[in-house]
Amino acid sequence: MTTPPPPSAPPVAGLLLAAGAGRRFGGPKALAEIDGEPLVLRALKTLRTAGCGPIRVVLGAAADEVLALLPDPTQAIRAEGWETGMGVSLKAGLTALEATEGPVAALIHLVDLPWVGADVLSRVAREATTETVARAAYDGVPGHPVLFGRRWWPEIADSARGDRGARDWLATRTDLRLVECGDLGSGRDVDRRADLPGR
Repeated sequence: MTTPPPPSAPPVAGLLLAAGAGRRFGGPKALAEIDGEPLVLRALKTLRTAGCGPIRVVLGAAADEVLALLPDPTQAIRAEGWETGMGVSLKAGLTALEATEGPVAALIHLVDLPWVGADVLSRVAREATTETVARAAYDGVPGHPVLFGRRWWPEIADSARGDRGARDWLATRTDLRLVECGDLGSGRDVDRRADLPGR
């Protein structure tokens, strides 16, 4: 069982990107289930267990259906133009978080990573400062989640485009820290329905 960060740890917001239509998957992944649990709720629980707060969920495809699943509807952010790619979702989420006081950084998690556990998120979140640029790595390969210090939120939001999200911005960083998490999991995502257990 994952132990949440101690009270002295700096507050880290959780930003869950759950807006995609899942074209290859055959429907929004946020609504897909593992053991009867929608992926959006599984990801929310993971962020909560890792000690993130506040948590915001960016919605797009099937927004009303996903919203109806959330235990707290105020967590939802609707991304206008979500169809154009992850960049719009990231921009909407970071812009909304800028209005919140407290968090020194935001941990960006994706709804299609059901096997990335709270232990991974906690390990990455421990790097949090207002200037952090860090992400999980699995056997040296960069993956998710990604941690952005508050200082960078406006810059990242301004540069986020299309399906690339923050990839282009990250490519310019010499201060990016990779947090090795290969001992905790593979970081693999759900790409097609066949990736789900029992399929």
